[in-house]
Amino acid sequence: MSFPASRTSEARLSSEATRPGTAGKAAPHAERIESLISAMTLEEKAGQLTIMPAALAPAPANAANPAAVPGSIEEQAQAVREGRLGAVFNGDSADWHRRMQTVAVEESRLGIPLLLAADVIHGFRTIFPVPLAEAAAFDADLARRTARAAAEEATATGIAWNFAPMVDISRDARWGRGVEGGGEDVLLGCTLAVARVEGFQGDKGLTDAGAMLATPKHLAGYGAGTGGLDYNSVDVSERTLREIHFPPFQAAFEAGALSTMAAFNDVAGVPAHANAWLMKDVLRSEWGFEGFVVSDYTGDFELIAHGLAEDERDAARLAFQGGVDMSMSSNLYAEHLPDLVRSGVIAEADVDVAVRRVLTLKAQLGLFDDPYGRLSPERVEANDQPRYRDLAREAGRKSIVMLKNDGGVLPLRRDQKIALIGPFAEGRDHLNGPWVLFGDPAYAVPVDEGFRAAMDDPANLTVVRGSEAEASLEGGIEAAVEAARGADVVVMVVGEGERMSGEAQSRIDICIPEPQRDLIAAVTAVGKPVVLVLKCGRALVLDETAKQAQALVVGWFLGVETGNALADVLFGAHEPSGRLPISFPRHTGQSPFHYDRKVTGRPPLSLEHGEEFKARYRETLNVAEWPFGHGLTYGDPVYEGLDVGDGTLAWDGELEVSATITNRGARAAEELAQLYIHDRAASVTRPIRQLKGFQRVRLEAGQSARVRFTLTRRDLMFVGRELSWTVEPGRFTVWIGPNAESGLEGTFELLAGDAASA
Repeated sequence: MSFPASRTSEARLSSEATRPGTAGKAAPHAERIESLISAMTLEEKAGQLTIMPAALAPAPANAANPAAVPGSIEEQAQAVREGRLGAVFNGDSADWHRRMQTVAVEESRLGIPLLLAADVIHGFRTIFPVPLAEAAAFDADLARRTARAAAEEATATGIAWNFAPMVDISRDARWGRGVEGGGEDVLLGCTLAVARVEGFQGDKGLTDAGAMLATPKHLAGYGAGTGGLDYNSVDVSERTLREIHFPPFQAAFEAGALSTMAAFNDVAGVPAHANAWLMKDVLRSEWGFEGFVVSDYTGDFELIAHGLAEDERDAARLAFQGGVDMSMSSNLYAEHLPDLVRSGVIAEADVDVAVRRVLTLKAQLGLFDDPYGRLSPERVEANDQPRYRDLAREAGRKSIVMLKNDGGVLPLRRDQKIALIGPFAEGRDHLNGPWVLFGDPAYAVPVDEGFRAAMDDPANLTVVRGSEAEASLEGGIEAAVEAARGADVVVMVVGEGERMSGEAQSRIDICIPEPQRDLIAAVTAVGKPVVLVLKCGRALVLDETAKQAQALVVGWFLGVETGNALADVLFGAHEPSGRLPISFPRHTGQSPFHYDRKVTGRPPLSLEHGEEFKARYRETLNVAEWPFGHGLTYGDPVYEGLDVGDGTLAWDGELEVSATITNRGARAAEELAQLYIHDRAASVTRPIRQLKGFQRVRLEAGQSARVRFTLTRRDLMFVGRELSWTVEPGRFTVWIGPNAESGLEGTFELLAGDAASA
């Protein structure tokens, strides 16, 4: 890889990363592919480069994107029959998929199989926690297993290609699509990108009936939209692209991903859908990417609205010449590529290259050998309902983050009288989260149901909604207050409805909506212990009243096992083990906020107010309310005894950095030890901290353990002045601790060596 791969206890992202066994799978079909290309008309070639929404798709899939006109079922079948359509997406009917594949293979002139695709973001029938929530587990194996389960369910209906994972680094909580990614950190983002690609594609090769081709998206910089506004312009330096936004894509490609999706945004004035530097110079020439690029939903057509293209024909030209192989939803390639070739604007040989890429992937997926191989009646029948509930419950509880637990109000006692209050305290809505196209919310376990199953006497639970997500309920606050007065402890499930996060859901204010804030204020005024459980798909800003709750828990959107997963953790059957994959700022006005921001020439010298002419706000310091990596346990882990050896790292050597963690609490602790560094003097400014490793350790009450991290020169690399990865000798600060704003601090020095070997 061309970026430095840091190490964790769960994944080693290195240049030796192996790709699943797909090489050579298309070789037996190479002659056939060339024969097909030579026999195809321009219209048939354009058809292979066209993907449209399925004419038969579930309502949530149709609602997830702007309205499109895919044609009727018969019209779409005829397009396949005539070779004008090579792929469809977001259908889930195995019977319809079989019918369409039969038309493609047995009724079209050339018999080229259809490529069936879908947006399987965090589960197919079994809905797992949203990706941002799952990132809080800091667990590559978990991400791999949930992706594998999703692929097993989806491929049974014939789906061979997935528009996931989203690997965009997201650093502005106002942006709604951060819910689909791995958070703000590059190392964590790379780790999860690899795990999800491996999970979707499996370890048996892409021809396996359970393999689903992964599509890292969106290339590139989509998470850096100005103002946190979806689809907005991105204006970042090439250094920022190479150091922050590119690495997760590179990691995903090294893991075997053979397709990618262009981003909606422009970068420095050039939309990704027409960006030859990005798609050709970087993606193909620098990284050696051999797969194909698909547009995002009508992204090529939107070059007109960008002000780049004069009309649809010009948009098709710009997108194709910019390196986009396949057009999604707009039908622009089918309508305009043949004429662009006949008029000499685009060379037919270039079209052949794109067609060859698509046909090669179809061969690698085994579609030429067995076009019906993923259509398994037995597997489909088993997939009618969620198959992986135990895994969903495990993923849910591992995603939960406990921010605060004053007075040990958690875990709850099973014999307590509990008032469960809030718009998400009951019901099956708002549990699965956004981007659920194929899972039925009727199968989700509500919070109150999970609580009753965990309590000694379910009659001790009183449930009151109090308000809706964004609206008041008549008499709601009064009923909530009465319930709180009769309870030993109050649990409030508040935050965002599932349509408040996701695509096209940017927010100008990331606070809890006002009707819920009024509810929280009234209930906390009763004086009973209060536990706030935050339902959200982004970092939230809490007002002073909310922060006064004795306990605060981030409950995200946890999927089909929401109620049981929350009960597992809140009643103490399992330790809270999640950690924040994003920083929770103190104020919306701090956005974009991330822990690894750059050092300035006027950094604050203290955490006291009144210090002027420093990089700080008048009202608050630019620090997090709860920093990246933060999360509490029911134990009491204490860090001691940092050891950096002799404090020197030889140019070609290794340095072990270690510390002891002791659980001084009365309960077991699941602790995530984190290693951070800071380059104290470099040729370009460096972040105040960078995560370079993490290790999970379980400690029984009173138990100690030594955590050890190994650093090499590779871990210290950065994008230098020449916009290439480099490393420089010098002094570094190192921390081992529980989050990005604390920990044991030491120093070491990288000794000079042969710069040519960097």
